[in-house]
Amino acid sequence: MKKNPLRTNPLNRLGELGQSLWLDYIRRDLITGGELRRLIKEDGLRGMTSNPAIFEKAIVDSHDYDAEINSMALEGKDAPAIYDAISRRDVQMAADEFRTVYDATDGKDGFVSLEVNPHLARDTKGTIEEARRLWAALDRPNVLIKVPGTVEGLPAIKQLITEGINVNVTLLFGLPRYRQVVESYIAGLEARLARENDVKHVASVASFFLSRIDTLVDPLLDTIIASGGDKAELAWHMLGRTAIASAKMAYQIYKELFTAERFNKLVGKGAWTQRLLWASTGTKNPAYSDIKYVEELIGPDTVNTVPVETLNAFRDHGTPKARLEHNVVKAAGIMERLTDIGIDIDAITQQLEDEGVEKFNNPFDKILRTLEERLLLQLTGVP
Repeated sequence: MKKNPLRTNPLNRLGELGQSLWLDYIRRDLITGGELRRLIKEDGLRGMTSNPAIFEKAIVDSHDYDAEINSMALEGKDAPAIYDAISRRDVQMAADEFRTVYDATDGKDGFVSLEVNPHLARDTKGTIEEARRLWAALDRPNVLIKVPGTVEGLPAIKQLITEGINVNVTLLFGLPRYRQVVESYIAGLEARLARENDVKHVASVASFFLSRIDTLVDPLLDTIIASGGDKAELAWHMLGRTAIASAKMAYQIYKELFTAERFNKLVGKGAWTQRLLWASTGTKNPAYSDIKYVEELIGPDTVNTVPVETLNAFRDHGTPKARLEHNVVKAAGIMERLTDIGIDIDAITQQLEDEGVEKFNNPFDKILRTLEERLLLQLTGVP
């Protein structure tokens, strides 16, 4: 009997193991050309994430948007308005493709994310106002507004959830901050109920960034190894393991907080948990497996958003198995020993958060500069 390729596809097995596969990529031709629909049907794709860097690449490296940009230029639109219109339209179109997934899962999956202006990462009020504007403009139940998990973002998360606005909390690196994010989400649901508003179908994910952790920690471990001494061997055994260990411990926090009596009261009212989403899952170190941040973190009630290259790699040679709760004690030990060998993981994760904000500011600014150049060319014929 001929095997069903959908059943043997490793990507489809992720769903059977309780993990939702999302794509960390968006571009107009992916949607209009039918490729997104194929990924949903054949690979079990259940959602999509975007960020300023993704939009910057889509707009700068393609001609997909030229006609639209030229048309809006003739209408007198400025660069921020054009970017807003392009990004909003892409997200709406993608959300429409995922609507069948959203309906079939009763609102658990089928989401597309759009980020607030990254320059608002330290501005609580500005973030809330921008998120409200984007939510209203998108006008789709299956979108998530991405809000950075900064200190200033925490009260914004609570307020937006209180208002029934779906939130993807982005740029999470540290475990203490993750606890604060969950607190903001739960407090927002409680406040919503206190207003006698429904909490069913209010959705949120907490995006924990992975590969960047190892990218920053591994060179520190290499330095310790090179210095020799008692800590060198210990550091050698920890190379490339900090991000996975952090994720495993985050999942233990997730289980702790979302099985507690406080949240159980909300479950009775129809609330969803705020699932952990593994982000930054493209392997940056060529010495590591290209599916490292997928294969080792498969587990129920989680999401993994992958770049196109990682999705193709896992389809080709992934081995799906629920590993998220394997070696949890060892993961806890790795986190403890970082301190023992002189690495301050809290300082590391704060540095990563600060750098992450800039990593989104820079491409956002580049998009606007590119659009301004095209506007000048359109209006004057002079580049």
